[in-house]
Amino acid sequence: MTAETERGQSRQPEDGEPSAMVPARLRRLNRWLVEDLRDDLADLYAESRTTAPGDAYRSPSRQNLLNRLTADMRRPGFAMVIAETDSLMGCAFGFPVRGDGSWWLGFDGALPRGIEQLTVSGNVFAFADILIRPHPQDRELARRVQERLLTDHQATLGATLVDRADHPTLAVLRSWGWLDIGELRRPLGATTFRALVLTLGERTTARLEGLVTMPGGGGPGGA
Repeated sequence: MTAETERGQSRQPEDGEPSAMVPARLRRLNRWLVEDLRDDLADLYAESRTTAPGDAYRSPSRQNLLNRLTADMRRPGFAMVIAETDSLMGCAFGFPVRGDGSWWLGFDGALPRGIEQLTVSGNVFAFADILIRPHPQDRELARRVQERLLTDHQATLGATLVDRADHPTLAVLRSWGWLDIGELRRPLGATTFRALVLTLGERTTARLEGLVTMPGGGGPGGA
């Protein structure tokens, strides 16, 4: 889901790589245009999912991404935003969360009140994946594509699920302002996920923690 670069460090663009000074254009794609970009999206996935040396977690395959993309494209409200210069630099895609709360099925414990209310009111958008090519301004680019999807859907909260063993992705999402609110496991599923949320606009830790206050005054779940 993320670009695995060391945060706080920059590097010079390699030969053939767009300069970090060139602003990326954002473009929303319909299902037919997504089909035309499947190979490019698989390449972007491979670049953005480079595993650090010594990391025991192994990212799912390119085909896994394409299989998930095919399934997600059938969901009502599916949308994708890409960022491009002279090449594909990043993308994010997902779908609106249904007001019946079924997306949260398997959440460990009580769903925070604020999130439950936003779900019922139709203000939550699920990010199936966020892919950003590693470059010095990848964090800013991630912010732009995330906010574009939320704005387009008039959503005030983004939500995503990450394999709890995928520590690199969890670390990068947290550095981008996502808040980890607890664990979720689908019925009959083998994977335990961390559930994360992101607010549109001001994304301070204080605001997020206020949003996900648990019943009885408890805080959100940790890592």
